Amino acid sequence: MLAKGGCELSMITGGIVLMTDLSSTEGSRAHLAAAVELLTGARPMLIDARHFMTGGSGKATVARGKLTMQVSAEEPIVAPAVVLIYEIPPAQRRQFEAFQRTLQQSTVVCLGTDVDGWRNATEKNRTVQTFLRDGIPHMATISLCRPSDQAAVDAFERLGGDVWARPAIGLGGNDVFHITTYEQLREAASHYARVGMDWLVARDALNFDREGRRHQFRVVVLHDQVLRVCEHVQTNPDAPCNETRGAVSTVLPIEEVPHGVLQLAAAACGSLGLPFGGVDLAIEGGGVVFEVNVHPVIAEDRGFETVAIPYVESHLRAPLSGLEVPSPPPNPGDASVTSA
Repeated sequence: MLAKGGCELSMITGGIVLMTDLSSTEGSRAHLAAAVELLTGARPMLIDARHFMTGGSGKATVARGKLTMQVSAEEPIVAPAVVLIYEIPPAQRRQFEAFQRTLQQSTVVCLGTDVDGWRNATEKNRTVQTFLRDGIPHMATISLCRPSDQAAVDAFERLGGDVWARPAIGLGGNDVFHITTYEQLREAASHYARVGMDWLVARDALNFDREGRRHQFRVVVLHDQVLRVCEHVQTNPDAPCNETRGAVSTVLPIEEVPHGVLQLAAAACGSLGLPFGGVDLAIEGGGVVFEVNVHPVIAEDRGFETVAIPYVESHLRAPLSGLEVPSPPPNPGDASVTSA
């Protein structure tokens, strides 16, 4: 026990902390918690990441490599062996960077400490710059920061008058527009000005399948290994290929996916500096990468067994974790997933 101000505080040592923004309703948190319980026999300790963002009540310190965390003066002090980080909204990630840098100084096992990698993937203008540097194929893109009307028109015309506009920092296909007319351009520019967003325009990839539907892939990569491939099709040519915007997603056997798709996805993650990510790409036009998601949604068809389990396992198998990892049951897909 630790004495502080006349009160005794407990110290919880070892084990696994699962940090997410607990206001998120995405569902990945429940899958990760269930994977931890399946693999270790114990539930992880849930900590709201918002406490450790700028201005939050949480305190994190490192002494001789040991990380200690405390949400508030009344809460126990936690010294975890493993920290799983997920479901941190893109707009809040800069506020989380100080905590990530503290994690970097410790011996705790965590795949979520690369500040530059997160920035490169989250801020789409940095994504474009990094892809240009490393030769990752992508559509020609122009960044727009509070542009004048003429600057927006110039960018639109330079890219051929058929573009997709999206926020520099966005989520789930929201605030995304397909623009082919000057009126649509004016409407998009007004929208971004009204909500105070920087934005980008990119030449349309013309990623249509034989039935005329928008077509792309989501490839989840972990340490250069492809965990999962989903094919997305969108019947509305003016809507993004996101399930939240009406696209239909189908999980594909990895062995049936062209090897070039898998290689391109791994290269995109490597370019941005991410050990783990969900890569959105199309094969039409020779293959182009649209973006890499730091935290691809796990709460999808077979996401538990294809992503959540190997993601947690990668933390537990790390030499420094010090955790005993029992063998999972033969069919992890039968494990129950409950709300965390």
